[in-house]
Amino acid sequence: MLYYLFQYLEKCRIPGAGMFTYVSFRAVFAIIIALFVSIWFGKKFINFLKKRNIEETQRDENTDPFNTQKKGVPTMGGVVIIMAILLPCLLIGKIGNIYMILMIIATLILGAIGFADDYIKTFRKKKDGLNGWIKIAGQVVLGLIVGLTLRFSPQVVINEKVGVRIENNTEVVAKSPDVKSTRTTIPFLKNHNLNYSNLFSFAGDKWKYILGWGFFVLITVLAVAAVSNGSNLNDGMDGMAAGNSAIIGLTLGFLAYVSSNAITASHFDLMFIPGSEEVVVFLSAFVGALIGFLWFNSFPAQIFMGDTGSLTIGGIIAVTAVIIHKELLLPLICGVFLLESVSVILQRTHYKMGKRKGVHQRIWKRTPIHDHYRTSLSYIQKVDPGCTVKYKGRGDLQHEVKITIRFWIVTILLAAFTIMTLKIR
Repeated sequence: MLYYLFQYLEKCRIPGAGMFTYVSFRAVFAIIIALFVSIWFGKKFINFLKKRNIEETQRDENTDPFNTQKKGVPTMGGVVIIMAILLPCLLIGKIGNIYMILMIIATLILGAIGFADDYIKTFRKKKDGLNGWIKIAGQVVLGLIVGLTLRFSPQVVINEKVGVRIENNTEVVAKSPDVKSTRTTIPFLKNHNLNYSNLFSFAGDKWKYILGWGFFVLITVLAVAAVSNGSNLNDGMDGMAAGNSAIIGLTLGFLAYVSSNAITASHFDLMFIPGSEEVVVFLSAFVGALIGFLWFNSFPAQIFMGDTGSLTIGGIIAVTAVIIHKELLLPLICGVFLLESVSVILQRTHYKMGKRKGVHQRIWKRTPIHDHYRTSLSYIQKVDPGCTVKYKGRGDLQHEVKITIRFWIVTILLAAFTIMTLKIR
């Protein structure tokens, strides 16, 4: 809203109004607003939940060897994150921009699914929450909305090649034509983008284009489901998911900024995506909201984000990567989320296959993998008598603060490697 107001004021030659035309100014402003909204609203929301005894009821204190008391801590903190994201975006974002619209839709859809899950767990006292298939269906619907919008919206175009030259001491930008494309950036390889349509060259020119877009939509659905669920699994310790997601958000914000500027896109040999500067503004609000949420969610947590938050932030990350055509970087930048998901899949598969063969064994003590480092073998023998553990570790248990910070460090390293891929290209 304010963007359009200041745009009008600039036409009226009001001094200073032109600042809102700069994405860097609006991005920093979005971080500040989101940070303050998250802290201000977070305090009020916590008090509101406590007065009405809307608290976490499913925590098993016996799983923590350090006896950290978490039962009774309010949940549904994702509401705070969503509010802190949306308010600055509505205030200073270009509301008519298709990418901003998609990011807001992603936030609302997954926020609603996560809220329903938390509501069932908290008020109906059902530990499993919302049916898993309903969650998957919601993620699929979001993936379809994003993929098909990118296919059919006239606002969505790219310039695959951008060049900058100097003429009469002035930078002149030369761009390839605006096109709709299923191209995506290949990490590490210079002057090469992957065009999904080329995977179907055997089908002929007409069908390879159709099949290429179909494959792109499928990739979008898979990205949304995978990252959203990975973020959900990562949310198991105070500050864990919020900290990791803030680091990922900063990295994606940098990639979005590079892709939204013709000169920087040319420098890094990336495709130029007109209009994607609004993704930078949105991600700035995203990072500010998460940092503000850490004010209350850091150890010892005063509130948990719940599925309202964890599903939402994972979906935002996935949709962002797809919009800026960097979805192939997701396994690297979201490596911690991937590790959490893979650990759960391998643990369950190994355990079930072993049961069929008469072998009672786990790979790790507990999954997601972050729980392995704070779980004792005595606890496993208590809850699952006779079970052996393949990888026991050294035996010294870690406090969740140490585990959380180490996971943050790993995410920082992965973020650094992700940015390095631009120079390597």
